Amino acid sequence: MDSIIMENAAAETVWTLVGTVDDIPVLGSRVVRTPDGDIALFRTAADEVFALEDACPHKRGPLSQGIVHGRRVTCPLHNWVIELATGEAVAPDEGRTGHVPVRVDGRSVAIALGEAKLSRGGCRKACGHV
Repeated sequence: MDSIIMENAAAETVWTLVGTVDDIPVLGSRVVRTPDGDIALFRTAADEVFALEDACPHKRGPLSQGIVHGRRVTCPLHNWVIELATGEAVAPDEGRTGHVPVRVDGRSVAIALGEAKLSRGGCRKACGHV
């Protein structure tokens, strides 16, 4: 994996190139293995790319094996629905999985691994989501 540094409003963010959009199946996922745990990259029908810790907040089921629909993924173990943009469980379920900031430049996909540890408390807006 190659790393590049991009300026962020608060600090520098190190982005790690992990592949291309085309490496992720439409309405599917790919797993990136890191020293801190697996990260699932998801691709929607609209070619949006999201990254979450590959563990459901309920019983740690592998979200990468779930079903992507719209901007959500359904956990394969107990059918919890998780928002891809934030990692939040959809009501009536409660919980959150780690959200990892993603950047798509052309067709290249990069993730901010340094932000991943902070993701349960928010990604510090490195991904640009509000």
